[in-house]
Amino acid sequence: MQLNWLQIFRLGLVQMALGAIVVLTTSTLNRLMVVEFALPAVLPGALVGLHYGIQLSRPRWGFISDKGGNRTKWIIGGMAVLALGALVAAFAVTLFATSYILALLLSLLAYSAIGLGVGASGTSLLALLATTTAPHRRAAAATITWLMMIFGIALTAGLAGSFLDPYSPARLMSVVSVVVTGAFLLTIVATGRIERGLIATQQQDPMPFMEGLREIWAEPHARNFTLFVFLSMNAYFMQELILEPYAGLVFGFTPGQSTQLSGAQNGGVFMGMLTVGIMATGLKIGSLRAWVTGGCLGSAVVLGIIAVNGAGGGFAPLMPLVIVLGYFNGMFAVAAIGSMMALASDGRERREGTRMGLWGAAQAIAAGFGGLTGAAAVDLFRISLSDGAAFGAVFTIEAVLFIASAFMALHVLGRTSAPLKPQRETPALVPGE
Repeated sequence: MQLNWLQIFRLGLVQMALGAIVVLTTSTLNRLMVVEFALPAVLPGALVGLHYGIQLSRPRWGFISDKGGNRTKWIIGGMAVLALGALVAAFAVTLFATSYILALLLSLLAYSAIGLGVGASGTSLLALLATTTAPHRRAAAATITWLMMIFGIALTAGLAGSFLDPYSPARLMSVVSVVVTGAFLLTIVATGRIERGLIATQQQDPMPFMEGLREIWAEPHARNFTLFVFLSMNAYFMQELILEPYAGLVFGFTPGQSTQLSGAQNGGVFMGMLTVGIMATGLKIGSLRAWVTGGCLGSAVVLGIIAVNGAGGGFAPLMPLVIVLGYFNGMFAVAAIGSMMALASDGRERREGTRMGLWGAAQAIAAGFGGLTGAAAVDLFRISLSDGAAFGAVFTIEAVLFIASAFMALHVLGRTSAPLKPQRETPALVPGE
């Protein structure tokens, strides 16, 4: 037996829970540190970079999944660690006003737990999808779960933002507690009994981890796609830690308003993904490579406008620009995910989890490096430039990286550049191949 559409949707709820927790740690807590507590932007950048660094364990989690076992326990266990880490991280932020050292130590512990939880739960979830989903459904399944994650991010950011104003430590802890508890309970319910009755598509493999990883790296398509993921995700995540502080310092947004800004951006991401699903799969317009390239170039153009807008004193409302940026980000992301799921099963058998883990590790490295670099660059530029010009310079660098990613996609994604073929069991609103 393989996953049916209802079971795929249920696993998408887990991805939604992951996104709901992570958005609080990478957006809301980051903004509070920089604006409310006047900490250098490089500090939350380093903490988020730590949580991405811990995710270098993703290939190991994928390898363990390839060798068989109960993936559900790793999904639930990872979610528990993630929820606890997010709760401790929020508490640590409230301590920066009274005990900097204690707050920093707790933050280091919390963000390490966040990285461990995301790596264990997220990679095990993707491995379960890759190995128990019919081949012609894999791209569609990945898209469904990713859209649900974006929905969870947008919904959480919007609701959390509305409840955070006026800000107080007690209000922050209440909001975070509700989110992490709900996400954990949802994960338990969503994964219940899914693995029971499924016949595993993989067999036990005695090959050592490093040998298996070297085999995957020797595959040209896997290696080239890893490099593309690293470059494009550097561009994608460079603005993650600076967008909300930018809104607060340059445009005067409150904590609640800047959190809602993040929710609006992810709403744009959701619409961009939905557009690609309708156009590429429903109407058979465009290829995965074309949508990836278009998303990268569109993101670069909007980032350029945002950069000029901030340096020029805010001649245009920020919210619409951020929504359009999210729209093009979503176009790029969902087409890249479709390519990823198509390539995950292209090569040696029983290595889907390892490939997904390798690409997940590349994304984690790029996300941590890109986020930290963006935050550090803002601090550096603010020494000699105004706030608007400093943030604008970083947005310009990000735009250049997106342009480079677009050109790389034209070569790396050649194998998935053909228009998507219709599948009898593929839903009409998600890209499949």
